[in-house]
Amino acid sequence: MTEKRAIIIGAGPAGLTAAYELLEKTNIIPVIYEESGFIGGISRTVDYKGNKIDIGGHRFFSRSERVMNWWENILPVQSCPAKDDLILGRQPFVCEGNTGPKKEADPEKIDNVMLWRQRISRILFLGKFFDYPIALNPDTLNNLGLSRVFKTGLSYLKTKVFPVKNEKNLEDFFINRFGKELYNTFFKDYTEKVWGVSCRDISSEWGRQRVKGLSVSKAVMHFFKKALVKESVSGQKSTETSLIEQFMYPKYGPGQLWEEVAQKILEKGGRIYLNHKIVGIKAHQDRISEVIVENNASNTRFCASGEYYFSSMAIKDLVNCFDSAVPANVKEVSEGLQYRDFVTVGLLLDRIKLENNTSIRTINNIIPDNWIYVQETSVKLGRIQVFNNWSPYMVNDLNKIWLGLEYFCNEGDELWSMNDGEFKEFAVDELARINIIDKNDVADSVLIRFKKAYPAYFGLYKRFDEVRDFLDRFENLYLVGRNGMHRYNNMDHSMLTAMTAVENIINNIKSGENIWGVNSEEIYHEKK
Repeated sequence: MTEKRAIIIGAGPAGLTAAYELLEKTNIIPVIYEESGFIGGISRTVDYKGNKIDIGGHRFFSRSERVMNWWENILPVQSCPAKDDLILGRQPFVCEGNTGPKKEADPEKIDNVMLWRQRISRILFLGKFFDYPIALNPDTLNNLGLSRVFKTGLSYLKTKVFPVKNEKNLEDFFINRFGKELYNTFFKDYTEKVWGVSCRDISSEWGRQRVKGLSVSKAVMHFFKKALVKESVSGQKSTETSLIEQFMYPKYGPGQLWEEVAQKILEKGGRIYLNHKIVGIKAHQDRISEVIVENNASNTRFCASGEYYFSSMAIKDLVNCFDSAVPANVKEVSEGLQYRDFVTVGLLLDRIKLENNTSIRTINNIIPDNWIYVQETSVKLGRIQVFNNWSPYMVNDLNKIWLGLEYFCNEGDELWSMNDGEFKEFAVDELARINIIDKNDVADSVLIRFKKAYPAYFGLYKRFDEVRDFLDRFENLYLVGRNGMHRYNNMDHSMLTAMTAVENIINNIKSGENIWGVNSEEIYHEKK
């Protein structure tokens, strides 16, 4: 009997989840082709001299119990604090009822585990730290000043009485939920730094994808709830994702989990080919018949076929692969889809300045944040990650501080085109300018570029349905993941699109409407 195969394009979270689910629930053999030489896509862990980098920062928390259980099935939660956590004075939160591995008592010998982490994020603005999301506390009020607090309150009340009708863009979306004053203070400049365009040019759909129900009223209610009741991890399921207090995190970064998933896929009979790029797609009527694969190492090409095809590659590239006639309008729209690229500078420090950090206790002379949003307009720096606080095992020497400086740019622009040495020097200069470091304390640095990190909600995105209608007509093609759907999904949303696609195969559902429904509602579709 001939085996059924599924061709999967991309070895990121969506592609790997699809392969794992197929092996667990069907007799279909997944064959993954990944253009790069890495597992995990943007969710991989980069190792530099024993110091590990999480590209973009990945909190392992989901309002979907299914995804949470899936993660814990791959890497169970460690039940006791790791020794290095105790050295840093950070005892991970332990989820009730979660005992983790029981056979090994010494946590130093347990590698394949998740740690529970306390989430702390702040905004750096006007040389001061503000809680993120904005919290109603004395520090915030003091930092803003009486005049700005008064104007913020009036602005928010005005929005509640006279909201923007028919939200046309992201600016309208933010103003309706936070008021114009708060939008101008904490959202406008940072968002435009991320995307490189005005908020007026970005679809309001981006807000519905990323912040959904978050608003001033939600943040205020969360503040009082937090003050009165200590929320358990299970209790976070009803909390907006932006407001969660704890999250799981693989001991050695997100790539550890996806490398473990890849190993399980291979053990169960799946196949994964790195450095293999899809360069052509052949279709007959309403079905994909085969793909053309290029081996990057040998520069040779071959055809691969299966009954089912999953794509997590960028839609612009996917449409370009079709050999049959693509309608002119579809070609035009796909070429007009835009992306935001990403550069991380890993910076190893002997120490970090703490003059601006008076409101939150420091730990071993390290600021306690997972990441800091840099709202300062004097620098192009977008965010700062403190990898010591994601997991102490991300740092080779606990006497050092390991930062990730994140920049948003477009391939070919001034930032992207800097050579590595210039860029690293530029990043160090910016961090010193905002008084976070002394340049003499820099011990080492590394630079990583990542293309098409964020699918954009501008350009010809307003006509995206024309591309979707064309691709949806192929009944054995399943679009999954962030770039595969040109949707700024979180990791758990990308996984849910893959899980839903596999369920459609099992249940012989031809329509992909329920896949597109993931992360398009106030709550996930599976909880309706």
